[in-house]
Amino acid sequence: MASAVRGRKNIYWIGGGSGAGKSTLARHLADRHGGTVYSTDITIKVHSARCSPDACPLLEDFKQMTMDERWADRSPEVMLETFQWFRGECFEMIIEDLEAYAEDRPVFVEGFRLLPGLVEPHLASPRHAVWLLPTPSFRRTAFESRGTLWQIANKTTRPEQALSNLLARDAMFTEQVAKEAEELGLPTITVDGGRTEAQSVAALQAHFGFAAAEA
Repeated sequence: MASAVRGRKNIYWIGGGSGAGKSTLARHLADRHGGTVYSTDITIKVHSARCSPDACPLLEDFKQMTMDERWADRSPEVMLETFQWFRGECFEMIIEDLEAYAEDRPVFVEGFRLLPGLVEPHLASPRHAVWLLPTPSFRRTAFESRGTLWQIANKTTRPEQALSNLLARDAMFTEQVAKEAEELGLPTITVDGGRTEAQSVAALQAHFGFAAAEA
């Protein structure tokens, strides 16, 4: 049975690597255009609790690991390949959530869980989605400015190693997203600090086809 979300013209998707500013930009767009934001990060805990071990084996394995096993003991390559959210586990729950939203106002869906290949079948058009690709230096600066750079790493016994692994894994994930989007002919924007926040909002506004006069 086809999803009720497929082809919905009021849904706009903002995916991409961590630290790119997806949440902030989605909030600005929602405020400007009378819309609402659906954050896939916020729903992680709820979706994790609902997903069965059989349906989400990578998530189940992750739950059983210590913080060191998750972030310090494994290589960035293994972390990338086995991270449940990078493999699309629980994505169908995002779609189920979105089916409950009314169609009379814009919905800005944002988060790193929005993998191009999973989102593409639900798009009204490529113009209804974009993937933000932060450079490694921009990502680190963004985390530092938020005070979250060491948030996960400091929960391990080897923070330096864990942080190095995390940053390397996230850089590879961003490259993976860029490649997947390119193969599907979907739009991306590199985030390197060359635009102000206001300019980034304007760029997404134009991409999604909202009139500048509405800003």
